[in-house]
Amino acid sequence: MNAAALQEIANARRADVLTMIARGKAGHIGGAMSVLDILTALYYDVMNVSPSEVNHPLRDRFLLSKGHSVEGYLAILADLDFIKKSDLRTFSQEGSNLIGHPNNSIAGVEVCTGALGHGLPIGVGMALAAKRTAKPYRTFVVMGDGEQDEGSVWEAAMAGANYHLDNLFAIVDRNGLQISGTTEQVMGLENFRSKWEAFGWEVSEVDGHDMQALLDYFHGAKAEGKPHCLIAHTTKGKGLPFAQNQLEWHHKVPTAQQLEEGYKALGVKGVEWA
Repeated sequence: MNAAALQEIANARRADVLTMIARGKAGHIGGAMSVLDILTALYYDVMNVSPSEVNHPLRDRFLLSKGHSVEGYLAILADLDFIKKSDLRTFSQEGSNLIGHPNNSIAGVEVCTGALGHGLPIGVGMALAAKRTAKPYRTFVVMGDGEQDEGSVWEAAMAGANYHLDNLFAIVDRNGLQISGTTEQVMGLENFRSKWEAFGWEVSEVDGHDMQALLDYFHGAKAEGKPHCLIAHTTKGKGLPFAQNQLEWHHKVPTAQQLEEGYKALGVKGVEWA
């Protein structure tokens, strides 16, 4: 699928996220918006996954380690028929399994995530299993940049390089903000690329909202014998003029006026399942 078509899909899923959070009256809107172009590239073009064969042994594995951005993940799973679109109406409602973090009672979700720092260690295990059983599937782990404060991330980074897991991709949503401030105020990460390289990973950097750059990266040749880290530079709240790069929109519910403003900015009139 070409980059322009994928961008339209990403913006439609942003509208879904906006609606889910407005209806559910809860949600981590900023990070869900920043990561959606990455998720769209992966699910609609890059990964080998199918709703008709959810548990196929050769499927690619995906882990949303920054589990609080689940809204974007759910919107994509619904659009691709892993779950019903009408289920999105139940987000954050009593009795629903569509809660504030991924859980593996939902078709297409490999593991429960949300406690930060857990996704990459699990991903290392999945990638190592593929290597040891000579299976061709790849493992993709999406993390937040604030999540890099967790020591378990770096233990997993060390293990991934030690076992030469070139079937493992760690994608960092580098939006520069976390719940209590900028990443550099809370726990400075720079020189971020050098840190990952020092742990033995092949590292690339792209604009995480440039769909063509994302496609070029994922479809490009990769070094053998090393795991891969993509630092995707993004904007928290991407697509919403009132939320972009605003710390308070880490977790916040849009008003009715902001909902309409968001639809207009995203180039949609609304969402059919709402």
